[in-house]
Amino acid sequence: MGTKRSWEGQTVVKMDSTESVSPTISIFENFRNELDEHHDRRERIIKASRDITALSKKIIFALQRVRTTNQPIPPNITQENDARLEQIHKHFATIVSDTVGIKSWRYQRQVSGGVQEFIEAISFDHYLRTETLITHAEVAARSPGILVTEEDYLMGIFDLTGEMMRFAVTALSSGKVTPTDAAKAGILVDLRAIRARCEALSVSGRHRASMYKDLSKKKEVMQNSVEKVERAAYGILVRGSERPSGWTPDLSVPVEVDTH
Repeated sequence: MGTKRSWEGQTVVKMDSTESVSPTISIFENFRNELDEHHDRRERIIKASRDITALSKKIIFALQRVRTTNQPIPPNITQENDARLEQIHKHFATIVSDTVGIKSWRYQRQVSGGVQEFIEAISFDHYLRTETLITHAEVAARSPGILVTEEDYLMGIFDLTGEMMRFAVTALSSGKVTPTDAAKAGILVDLRAIRARCEALSVSGRHRASMYKDLSKKKEVMQNSVEKVERAAYGILVRGSERPSGWTPDLSVPVEVDTH
């Protein structure tokens, strides 16, 4: 309790140093601390996501140097990418404690970009090795402690089709894959299968608001990617005997795609 002193007819109350702080001030100080922690956590996650994105892109660029499928990745590329994957796992580990429980949804948008790029990288690696599509469960197993949503998995697979298109066009141009092989089996058939399943996708109400805009854009890009491989394969198949040495398919003309 404070002590009272009289000064020129007035009473002055002097507060002791041990006087308790106003409960209202204490509440607002707690709010301030929570907001500071939230912003610090958010920035850490964004930085980690950007680093993961950059490393995943490097993995993809390295994989585009591969020229065969359903074969082991060349040792020099595997060594490069293993080092990058190790760095990615370290970045994920730094934000696991920031993205657990309810916080996994609170900061899902901040980490989503890195997760999608990571999915694109490992799914491309998986496809080149096995000619199969990586599953959601397999992705989750390679991302311990980090929530891998169905939306992020699907968006990563949409992005994968772009890398499959680049790989196929390069392989066709270099003669590593014949047009008949591309049209009847292998990557074009796989791309068509992915396109058919994605076009049949129905977005439920729970997901519609959060992913419909991105889904529409990525679906259109995916459809264009498949069309480019078809045009490249059929162009070589029909006019292959006429092409000069070093010829590459002309993919500069935009493809008209019907969207539903």
